[in-house]
Amino acid sequence: MCNPHDKFALLQFKNSVVALNSPPFLPVNDRCSSYFSKTKSWNKVTDCCGWDGVTCDSRSGHVIGLDLSCSLLRGELLGSNSSIFRLRHLQQLNLFSNDFFGSPIHSAIGDLIDLTHLNISCVGISGDVPSTISHLSKLEHLRISSIDTFPTIRIDDYTWNRLIHNATNLREIYLEEVNVSSVGETSLSLLTNLSSSLVSLVLWNTQIQGKLPTNILQLPNLQEIDLSENENLIGEFPKSNWTTPLRILSLSGTAFSGYIPDSIAHFKFLHTLELSNCNFDGFIPPSLFNLTQLSFLDLSYNKLVGPIPTQITKLSILSILSLSGNMLTGLIPCWCYSLPSLSFLDLRDNQFTGSIGEFSATSLRYLSLSDNKLLGNFPNSIFQLQNLTSLDLQSTGLSGTVDFHQFSKLKTLSFLDLSHNSLLSLKFENNFDCILPNLQYLHLSSSKVSTFPKFIAPNLEVLDLSHNRIRGSIPKWFHENLLRSWKNISYIDLSFNKLRGDLPIPPNGIEFFSVSNNQLSGDISSALCKASTLSILKLASNNLTGLIPQCLGTFPYLWALDLQENNLYGSIPNNFSKGNAFNTLKLNGNQLKGLLPQSLAYCTKLEVLDLGNNNIKDMFPGWLETLPNLQVLSLRSNKFHGVITSFGTKLPFPRLRIFDISNNYFTGPLPVSYIHNFQGMMNTNDNQTGLEYLGDNSVYNDSIVIVMKGVYIELTRILTVFTTIDLSNNMFEGEIPTVIGELHSLKGLNLSHNRITGTIPLSLGNLSNLNWLDLSWNQLKGEIPMALTNLNFLAVLNLSQNQFEGMIPKGGQFNTFENYSYVGNLMLCGIPLSKSCKEDKEKSSYSTLDKEESGFGWKSVIVGYACGMIFGIILGCNIFFLGKPQMLTRLVETCFNVRLV
Repeated sequence: MCNPHDKFALLQFKNSVVALNSPPFLPVNDRCSSYFSKTKSWNKVTDCCGWDGVTCDSRSGHVIGLDLSCSLLRGELLGSNSSIFRLRHLQQLNLFSNDFFGSPIHSAIGDLIDLTHLNISCVGISGDVPSTISHLSKLEHLRISSIDTFPTIRIDDYTWNRLIHNATNLREIYLEEVNVSSVGETSLSLLTNLSSSLVSLVLWNTQIQGKLPTNILQLPNLQEIDLSENENLIGEFPKSNWTTPLRILSLSGTAFSGYIPDSIAHFKFLHTLELSNCNFDGFIPPSLFNLTQLSFLDLSYNKLVGPIPTQITKLSILSILSLSGNMLTGLIPCWCYSLPSLSFLDLRDNQFTGSIGEFSATSLRYLSLSDNKLLGNFPNSIFQLQNLTSLDLQSTGLSGTVDFHQFSKLKTLSFLDLSHNSLLSLKFENNFDCILPNLQYLHLSSSKVSTFPKFIAPNLEVLDLSHNRIRGSIPKWFHENLLRSWKNISYIDLSFNKLRGDLPIPPNGIEFFSVSNNQLSGDISSALCKASTLSILKLASNNLTGLIPQCLGTFPYLWALDLQENNLYGSIPNNFSKGNAFNTLKLNGNQLKGLLPQSLAYCTKLEVLDLGNNNIKDMFPGWLETLPNLQVLSLRSNKFHGVITSFGTKLPFPRLRIFDISNNYFTGPLPVSYIHNFQGMMNTNDNQTGLEYLGDNSVYNDSIVIVMKGVYIELTRILTVFTTIDLSNNMFEGEIPTVIGELHSLKGLNLSHNRITGTIPLSLGNLSNLNWLDLSWNQLKGEIPMALTNLNFLAVLNLSQNQFEGMIPKGGQFNTFENYSYVGNLMLCGIPLSKSCKEDKEKSSYSTLDKEESGFGWKSVIVGYACGMIFGIILGCNIFFLGKPQMLTRLVETCFNVRLV
């Protein structure tokens, strides 16, 4: 019979928690095959020893076991008022996969001194594990884990040391997503005190760091070691004396390095070896493939070199093999195609050569050989793999012709990627449909597809036909599928083809839709407003006309809107909603006009705003200065006008990196108040390793057209370290502000074709990262500062058509500049000009009357000759090299200050 005190405690516990009707929002785990409320059977009438989840001692009637796993409970299950702590004879407590609702564990856990098994994983606990847990000296099995929806639970160094010191019978330690970052190398070495008992050690994603003592990998009874996802944990394999009973070894996502020793063959019982995303190098030891129990092998994304061993044991039961992301070479061995138990083969992103063999391993479900240097025809034996669900052969160098309809034989296929195979030809027969009932992902980008492939795939989610040769109108069946059949479609990319006709309308539920760089025409239908789930919409570089639908400003998830390079007219939508998701807005290269809508100020997440090359007529939108994340602002080639003044924001444009307002009608002084606060151009990041791009999104890359070194260039990806200011072709007056010299990150500065006066400030010599500087066609005077010779990265300099005088500086990058950098400055002398400064002094002794006899001064002749010669050379070069009349028109307009019609 149940002990009455224990029964009363259990009933109190039942009353203190809530029984949920559905599973809590916790990680999916296969140990919960079903959920049901075990406390429903608890009542005052029946014996508690017969209740669900309760185990009693057969003699005393005390509750010794409580298994409430997967019981749909919510509350402070181990809080300060929990009656569980009154079950003093409890030996096993399992609360796995319930909902503690972020509550901590109370220190009274240490009162359950008879506990041998404690499982409080996937329960949503938070805070510190109390040090009193070290009182559980009889503990054999410990499992604690956190979940992402609550703060990480933590075990400090003191609690760890006390627990390992007292619980000398610990057999299994499972700590998953528990913060033990304070546990150092010395504390980890205490695990060797458990050499006679420890069987399983799992410290998955626990932020342990430093060097793992090698002797932990040599504990004599260990069968499972999982230290994965601890990126700051370093270590190497021992050369010998391995723990031979080992069955599972996982070090994925750590900083382990060195080579994999041949002695790993001593693990006769090893069935799982996960060493992905580490720093291992050297060859794959051939002995590894002689382990008769090995079924799971993952060595992906290391630095392994050389071939895969060609010989393996005949008794191999290998089921999963992943060697992707290494530097493996040679041929793919024959056994990879024929191993009867192999279901997962991932060899992508290596340097394998030769042709793909014929497959006979009918158990294969996943196959990826992408990004290798393979040759030869597409293997037809793939069509016999009836269990195949995923096939990835992109960028493999395959050739020959493949009948796409053959894939209809693979009834279970859900993922197919044949992209970037320039020698492979896909054959489509549009007389009958290719039926792919389970296909969800189809990637045929850059595959020389010339006709729209016709197929039936009711479960399609992703379709990529970009960068092909598809011509003509989009077929009617495709439009119908968009509207009716493809209920799960979320991603469509038809960009970079030669499609004509009307714009296809994406359905509601889609997230990514791109038809950019085609020849589509007509209006953007208002039916597009139904696709309010869009996050990325790219219609750029077509022949679209008409108005921009107003609804686009109200889409709640729209992250990137790219309508550039079309013939759209009218005004920009004026209804951008508060809290919108806009990150990128590109409307450049259209015929938009009117005022800039002030509702753009609601786009607080905006990073890129490109409205260049339109007909927008407005004052400078100073109210944009409040946008905290704006990094790229291009208003080039519009009809903006007037004096630029700040609205008085404390830190205007705090992250701006690219500021282009060129080719407008701005007047007054240069915008000093903004330049003074361009924090994003002041702070250089010298410690940055590798290239980082704006947005850095695998689905969408930001781009921008700028004038770099005098040439229009499209940056298809924008480096985060790239900064430039272009204020050229306006009517700015006054002097160059010295504060520009504080923009230490600046790569390019273009102030040309304005009315700027004064001298070059010495502070420009502080722009140590400057790559190009254009101050041409202004009214600058004085000498060129020697400080500019400090600009070691300056590749292009244009000071032409000003009033500079004196000697051109020598040294540094100035020794590389040609004559064109100084044309039109008649008082300059020195290299590279043919006029030496010594000649200038000699000529000054002659009478000025000699210079102007017959009423025609030499100065006028020289100026006329120079201008004529320069204009002739430029004109000739443009005709010879470019052959673009529109550029000649612009040149004539600039030189003579006229507008040609």
